[in-house]
Amino acid sequence: MALFGNAHRVDDSEAQQEFARLLGAGEQVQAAYQLVRDTFLFTDRRMILIDKQGITGKKTEYHSVPYRSITHYAVETAGSFDLDAELKIWVSGAALPISKNFTKGVDIYEVQALLTQYVAR
Repeated sequence: MALFGNAHRVDDSEAQQEFARLLGAGEQVQAAYQLVRDTFLFTDRRMILIDKQGITGKKTEYHSVPYRSITHYAVETAGSFDLDAELKIWVSGAALPISKNFTKGVDIYEVQALLTQYVAR
């Protein structure tokens, strides 16, 4: 489903090892999602958006979003004809939300629960 532009779940321990250089001391990956070449990590401290750029994907942007800067978020579940769920996250100081599509196989309620756990502190 990654070819269609939708995220799918990645094993947390594999993401923890692969992106260890990005994580602070003791920081743990709670969930990870892959979108073609890009990755979306939820840790116990922040969200990390990993954006591979260019044809080769060697250039990479790492966007860190502390949970405290999230002002609100919205989840749209998959329907009968719309096979993907959508997550929109508004960050303070940004006019447009961060938007990600998830395949119907991803439990969007799990993603919402993660955000609720960390944003509502």
